[in-house]
Amino acid sequence: MHTEYTIQRRRSRQIWVGNVPIGGDAPIAVQSMTNTETCDVASTVAQITALQDAGADLVRVSVPSMEAAEAFGQIKKQVSVPLIADIHFDHKIALRVAELGVDCLRINPGNIGREDRVREVVDSARDKNIPIRIGVNAGSLEKELQKKYGEPTSDALVESALRHIDILDRLNFPDFKISLKASEVFMTVLAYRKLASQIEQPLHLGITEAGSFRSGAVKSAIGLGMLLMEGIGDTLRVSLAADPVEEIKVGFDILKSLNIRQKGINLVACPSCSRQNFDVIKTVNELEARLEDILTPINVAVIGCVVNGPGEAKEAHIGLAGGTPNNLLYVAGKPDHKVKNEELVDELERVIRAQVAELDAVAEGDAPKVIPIKQVG
Repeated sequence: MHTEYTIQRRRSRQIWVGNVPIGGDAPIAVQSMTNTETCDVASTVAQITALQDAGADLVRVSVPSMEAAEAFGQIKKQVSVPLIADIHFDHKIALRVAELGVDCLRINPGNIGREDRVREVVDSARDKNIPIRIGVNAGSLEKELQKKYGEPTSDALVESALRHIDILDRLNFPDFKISLKASEVFMTVLAYRKLASQIEQPLHLGITEAGSFRSGAVKSAIGLGMLLMEGIGDTLRVSLAADPVEEIKVGFDILKSLNIRQKGINLVACPSCSRQNFDVIKTVNELEARLEDILTPINVAVIGCVVNGPGEAKEAHIGLAGGTPNNLLYVAGKPDHKVKNEELVDELERVIRAQVAELDAVAEGDAPKVIPIKQVG
């Protein structure tokens, strides 16, 4: 199935975070942040590895102290995904993680203090080709802006961002990205819209402190979806009070729903009704749990009846249409074989993994036994 709407992305200056391009025509990167104690190197490495396995392009790590900076250096040696150091106020911590190989500094220049300290950090970042992320948050606006606006507003967020940007402009440092985050959806969206037309740098999207897994995912999907539909955004984080791995999954689901970026299984499933010939909900949940390790883009349709089943199944790489007495499995848009209810999940998993192996073989240049079917998207 092909989309009838094409998103025209805002053209931004491209920067590199490690080996990951951000902005320009690069894919929108999905990132998360560790919530382990940074000085607990083993736990932090384990969580970063889990995030990378889930598809994370970048991972941010809080570095609040010099002790945490030294731990960060140990962590960096044990992982391959690019790491962003989250630093506030102390310029010496920024200088230390720069020496230890950080891929990006999340640090607001205006919070560092004296200009000579800011210049020292910027010079180090320039020498080592380390980009900077300016992170403006409605919960930590400068006191004078709080007094000026009375409360956080989109204009206050933009003015704060422009203050930090002005410092980097004066120091002739263009390799930065910006985030303007609030927990209120419209404030966040308006702030990004206003800033997007004023600068050329990449924008990092997020609805901060979005909430629990369910409500946070919904708020993020709405806010980020509005901006992404307008072509705004070069990297994103879904902020959830949940396992950070879920942030990566939801982030990719948002991009997948807009046909911006595909990773993993795009599962089309009916909500189930009295027409269903098998337990759709149970089947889908079990299938998702079994196939979480698959990152190859592939469309799978699981439809419980013969009314909508054949039509949806024909449009997917692998499709299942419910029927009596047996269900019909489609491969490459064509009926392939019938499957009994008690064999559904096992057979779907087998066929999906076989199709993924063929798609991967094509991507690696090996000739598959069967020509792969329609592209995802």
